[in-house]
Amino acid sequence: MRDLTEGLPTNKEIVKFQMLDELAESVYVEVKELSKKKPDDALNKFKVKNVNRILVELKEFLKKEPTVDFLDLLDEEALPTNSDAILVIGQFKASMDNFRKKYRNMYGKWRTVENPSAKGGMD
Repeated sequence: MRDLTEGLPTNKEIVKFQMLDELAESVYVEVKELSKKKPDDALNKFKVKNVNRILVELKEFLKKEPTVDFLDLLDEEALPTNSDAILVIGQFKASMDNFRKKYRNMYGKWRTVENPSAKGGMD
């Protein structure tokens, strides 16, 4: 008989995912605004470093997901343009959406090791 919890995230991992999701959304919104105004301007080193801090954590979190092979960090040496950064961050957001769809039920409850059936589990 197959273990129903095999491959499921833990409640602790979901809390981390939600924190990273909020940070990624904030960065995405900020860089998207920059991209609207000046798409071909390069991000500065400070911004690239700060964005990459979040992306590194996300990539580590998503390491078991098939989408991880498509997730790249921003190049701190070449300094990507605002529009290039949006493309990269957007790929992370798509991977996170995939994770969310995979581990949430139709009622928005997370399926976790502690709650594989997601009845009355974490929101």
